[in-house]
Amino acid sequence: MTQELIHQIALTQIPHIGDVLAKRLLEHFGSASNLFQARLHELASIPEVGKFRALQIKQFNNFARVEAEISFITRYQIQPVFYTDAAYPERLRQCHDAPVLLYQKGDAALQAPRMLSVIGTRKPSRHGREVCETLIAGLAPMGITIVSGMAYGVDIIAHQAALANGLPTIGILGHGLDRMYPAIHKDVAREMIQQNGALLTDFISGTQPDKQNFPKRNRIVAGISDATLVIETGLRGGSLITADIAFSYNRDVLAVPGRINDELSAGCHALIRNNKAQLVTGAADIIDALGWDLPTVKSVVQPSLFLTLNHIEKAVVALFNDEAPRHIDEIFRNSTLPNSEVASAVLSLEMQCVIKSLPGQYYTMA
Repeated sequence: MTQELIHQIALTQIPHIGDVLAKRLLEHFGSASNLFQARLHELASIPEVGKFRALQIKQFNNFARVEAEISFITRYQIQPVFYTDAAYPERLRQCHDAPVLLYQKGDAALQAPRMLSVIGTRKPSRHGREVCETLIAGLAPMGITIVSGMAYGVDIIAHQAALANGLPTIGILGHGLDRMYPAIHKDVAREMIQQNGALLTDFISGTQPDKQNFPKRNRIVAGISDATLVIETGLRGGSLITADIAFSYNRDVLAVPGRINDELSAGCHALIRNNKAQLVTGAADIIDALGWDLPTVKSVVQPSLFLTLNHIEKAVVALFNDEAPRHIDEIFRNSTLPNSEVASAVLSLEMQCVIKSLPGQYYTMA
C-alpha cells in the first residue's frame, strides 16, 4: 500500500470534486499526495475550487474506507489504473471527462490496437441478434477487442459473440467489482476474464447499480474504443445517448439499418439521417470506415493454399461454381452453415486472396 494510491482513491471519494476538476487539480499539484498536502489557501485559489471545495478536500477523513478498498482490490487481484499511469487507456484519456481512476479485473489490453464498442437495445429482435453475431464473426480475423456494457440484449450478445470467436472482450460496469448486474451474467463475466478479457469500472466496491451510475459507464464505453457500433435502438433508447457521447468525442459512430417502419431501428435511422453515423451492412463496411488494413498476403494464390483451408472455407469456395459474382445474401442462403461462420470464412478467404470483394457486397473468385 503506497501513500500515493491511498490519496488517488481518496480523491475520487471527495464530495463535489468530479473527474474534470480532479484532473485540473492533478495538473496543478503534480500528484494526488501533493494535492492532499496543499494548504487551504493554495487550494481555494484555484479557479472552480474556491473555499467550499477546498474545505471538502482538507476535511476528508474517510481513509478507513479507502484502506478497505485497497484490501479488496489486493485480495481479488484487481488492478487500479490511475489517469496519470502509462497503463491508462490513451483513447479514453483524450476525453475531457474521462474517469480519474479505473478498476480492472482481468488481463485485457486497454490500449489494444483495434477496439470496437457494440451497443443496442436490451430487447433485440432475432434479426438484431443474428446481425450482431455475424458482424463480430466477420471482424474476428482482424483480432479486435469488443467492448460493451454487460447489460441484457445487444450488450451480452456482443460479449458472447466475441468469446465464441476467440476475441478479447471488455465489460464496462455501472457498479463496483464486488457484484455483477444483471446477476445472470456472472458466468459470462468469468469466461471473459478467463479468455484474456476484463471487467472495468470507475466505481469502488459496494457501489450499487443505481440508475445515475450508467451515464458514467456509457462515457467509458464511448471513449475507450475507436468507434461505437449501434445494432438496434429506438428513438428513446439509451444507446442513442452513448452514440451521441461518442460523436461528441469525435469517434466514429456506425449504425445498422433496419426496415423503414421498424421501431427497433428508428434510432439507427436517425443517427444515419443526421449524419452522426455511417451505415453498416457488413463487417467490410466497418473495416473500411476505420481504415483497418487487412494483413498483407500474396497477390497470387498457389494451388497448395487450398490444402490449408478449413472445412467452412472450403464449403464457401464450393459455392463459387462459376465466374459469376455472388452477393453476400446469396452466399448465406446457399450455405447450410450459420451466417456468423460463413461471414468469418468470407473475410478469411478475402484476406488470403482466394476471393475478392466487389462493390455492393458482391464477391467473386480472385
